[in-house]
Amino acid sequence: MADGVRRDEEFSGTKPVEERHRIDEVSLDRWMSGHVDGYRGPLTVLQFKGGQSNPTYRLDTPDRSYVMRRKPFGKLLPSAHAVDREFRVIDALSKQKFPVAHAYALCTDDSVIGAAFYIMSMEEGRVFWDPTLPSQTPDARRKIFVSKIETLAHLHNFDPEKIGLGDFGRPGNYFARQVDRWTKQYRASETQHIPEVEKLIEWLPRTLPEQKRISIVHGDYRLDNMIFHPTEPRVKAVLDWELSTLGDPMADFTYLLMQWTMPGLTGVDLKALNIPSMEEAAAIYCRVAGTAVPDLNWYFAYNLFRLAGITQGIAGRIRDGTAANAKAMESAKRTVPLAKASWEYAQKAGAA
Repeated sequence: MADGVRRDEEFSGTKPVEERHRIDEVSLDRWMSGHVDGYRGPLTVLQFKGGQSNPTYRLDTPDRSYVMRRKPFGKLLPSAHAVDREFRVIDALSKQKFPVAHAYALCTDDSVIGAAFYIMSMEEGRVFWDPTLPSQTPDARRKIFVSKIETLAHLHNFDPEKIGLGDFGRPGNYFARQVDRWTKQYRASETQHIPEVEKLIEWLPRTLPEQKRISIVHGDYRLDNMIFHPTEPRVKAVLDWELSTLGDPMADFTYLLMQWTMPGLTGVDLKALNIPSMEEAAAIYCRVAGTAVPDLNWYFAYNLFRLAGITQGIAGRIRDGTAANAKAMESAKRTVPLAKASWEYAQKAGAA
């Protein structure tokens, strides 16, 4: 229990800005004065401990605090780190009263701080890194999980056209696009030959499930990508929209369910902790989203393949010197185990 609380503390909060992530604070202050309503310096800049893709900063002023997300400096993969897309989806969803930060302003001019960035509100609350929620009561644990699951279903219930995001993703089969995208990302970052990945690259496009709905897909919906209310067991803001697009809600839903198969919830006594089982989680989501649970094996294979693509991307960034977190090496080492687990699910789904 104590380890879990320590883990929450280790990844939460801020630290002084690392040397390699320093920015021109005078230039940023000047830009915010002209582009952020109500902004008034002086500005104090800190860096958040969590997050290793787009460096994230806390900006404190005498009146209020803001959060800045920026692209990493240096060589980047095509289409990765699209902070302009993050800004757009947050802006659209906040207007619908969905729990996200308020989007203030986007800067695509690299000359201001050296990379594109956006400014959003600083949402005070709690971030939980340990899914067993060791700091919470059994009653609060269940309510936190229910809030997390219902919030995802509410996201999927928005009609993208009606909230100004009708062109936020390309038409056609979402999983076909995603398999193609992560195959390309994997190839661009490849540092070793992994036989299971090669088999998945061949098998996944041949066995794509039919897409029945189009919704906004978050792309990385998990407990530590949300801020909970300071005292109430409810989601206050969903974070990290870097991978969001229009697509098949089954992608987010099955990724959510996979968390019961990953380290953190595997092998723990869910009943004693009062945490919903995977089956209960699926039922909560389906009740709000008005859908049914599909055969999960193909989706689990896909989700693990995608995670292998993400961790391989981190390995590529280590190679290229642009990884934004000291824990990047740890993530990169997960690529082979993820690929092997993905192929196991593929075999359960009929792959030979």
